[in-house]
Amino acid sequence: MTTTLQNTFPIIIAHRGASGYRPEHTLAAYELAIALGADYIEPDLVSTKDGILIARHENEISETTNVASHAEFSHLQTTKIIDGETKTGWFTEDFTLKELKTLRAKERIPQLRSQNTTYDGLLEIPTLQEIINLVKVKSGEINRTIGIYPETKHPTYFQSIGLALEAPLLATLTANGYQGANAPIFIQSFEVGNLQDLSTKTDLPLVQLLNNSGKPYDFVVSDCVGVARRRHRTYADLVTASGLKEIAQYAQGIGIHKNLLVPRDNNGKLRSPTSLVIDAHAAGLLVHVWTFRNEDCFLPLDFQGNPQGEYELFFSLGVDGVFSDYPNTAACHSTLQW
Repeated sequence: MTTTLQNTFPIIIAHRGASGYRPEHTLAAYELAIALGADYIEPDLVSTKDGILIARHENEISETTNVASHAEFSHLQTTKIIDGETKTGWFTEDFTLKELKTLRAKERIPQLRSQNTTYDGLLEIPTLQEIINLVKVKSGEINRTIGIYPETKHPTYFQSIGLALEAPLLATLTANGYQGANAPIFIQSFEVGNLQDLSTKTDLPLVQLLNNSGKPYDFVVSDCVGVARRRHRTYADLVTASGLKEIAQYAQGIGIHKNLLVPRDNNGKLRSPTSLVIDAHAAGLLVHVWTFRNEDCFLPLDFQGNPQGEYELFFSLGVDGVFSDYPNTAACHSTLQW
């Protein structure tokens, strides 16, 4: 068994809250995640028209709110290109916070999580400040520090429309006492440039997200505009030993698609693990893996009906944390491995 980088229990990161049990990115999902043993809760951050950071997985909100049923906002339906993808719907940056607060959240994947639809129409879209307030109250109630793990969503896009995420994020964190390398927070991004910039402005822990295909969108943009070629062009380049050393110059960890560590064959069966944990630890980087879910449609063939077995495998490889929709399932097995 490989140990974690700091020889401690791996952390449990509630992916968008306890999103297996409640509609994602709601205070109810975050509160339940804490009750179920999560060490960190994860809000994906996007901006409102008036520059307030809120928690939504995407800035297009028709899949996660009842905006389509609000006739007063029908004129705001539009089509935009977000990170190279054409999307039609309603976008957070076209609404003030006051307007967004009139909407209610709904389950994003009702076909898989029909039980969560019970909460459709009941829960507001939370702001980052409201999430921090919840974490502070719950940490005091249970006498256990709960961390936050915010992701800057589409940072290049929001920068391009004059609603950059980084300055309000740092201002909010500073105002709430998040300071220093040991603060209970990780700031994550799929892009590279905004993390590199953040590393010059804060000593809060940063995490480079790495997908199992494609490239960071800021790399796509630099290619399109003819900027001098970066040393590493794709996520595949960034998971090499040299790429990890480069990441370590500006970040404290990597958040990886689990197939980068344990690939699957064309039939969905697991192959042998890669050396990614060993290589990342050698570079001084924490390794947090996403996303663990209980439903069979997300599990490899090896662990159909046995999500616990998947956790046990990854914990045995020395990962430093996991993103889970079911933090209680994850928490049980993180301690069993130690």
